[in-house]
Amino acid sequence: MRVLIADDHALFRDGLSLNLERLDSTVVIFQAGSYSQALKILEEEKNLDLVIIDLDMPDMLWEEGLAVLRRKAPEVRYVVISASEDNRSIRKALEQGISGYIPKRSDTKVLNAALKLILDGGTYFPPSVLEPRTSASKDSLPVERPKSKVLTNRQFEVLSLIAQGMSNKQIAYELGVSEATVKLHINAMLRSLGVNNRTQAVITAQKMGLI
Repeated sequence: MRVLIADDHALFRDGLSLNLERLDSTVVIFQAGSYSQALKILEEEKNLDLVIIDLDMPDMLWEEGLAVLRRKAPEVRYVVISASEDNRSIRKALEQGISGYIPKRSDTKVLNAALKLILDGGTYFPPSVLEPRTSASKDSLPVERPKSKVLTNRQFEVLSLIAQGMSNKQIAYELGVSEATVKLHINAMLRSLGVNNRTQAVITAQKMGLI
């Protein structure tokens, strides 16, 4: 796992690096103190897996900075760790395709659990963002008319578990199937919704009233 941490506070970058190394001893970490430095690293390092970024850095407005980074490396997963817990900012970041949002005030246990989930391929968002979502249950599936026209029951189950932040491995365990089968369901679900990644799928499904 190759991770870029972009934050204008060096002490926070160093502390987060130590946390990541405890969670995964094989992790390779790069650091940047601004959007410009992060962009330079993305240009030089072509095999990054994850960018963990603070929205508020001095050289760019975050909407512009995040968009520039995503255009430079759209295949990389982006996770925000920020002092801001404004839901409007979080949802704007979601619309740009981030894979997680962790408030800086999170206690160590929550932070480490969120980071572990993200390193395993899952997502994490503050509970306040997830509250409008309804939890999926098998009993409710037949009455979801819009869902039945767009997704199969199994695709809907997978989507609902993705919305809860589960990784492919966790979804496979939950449903009692292989990870390869989960990937097939996800690819089919993405095609059905007309999106390119898991985050966009959740956003689109919310707008359509599926979750």
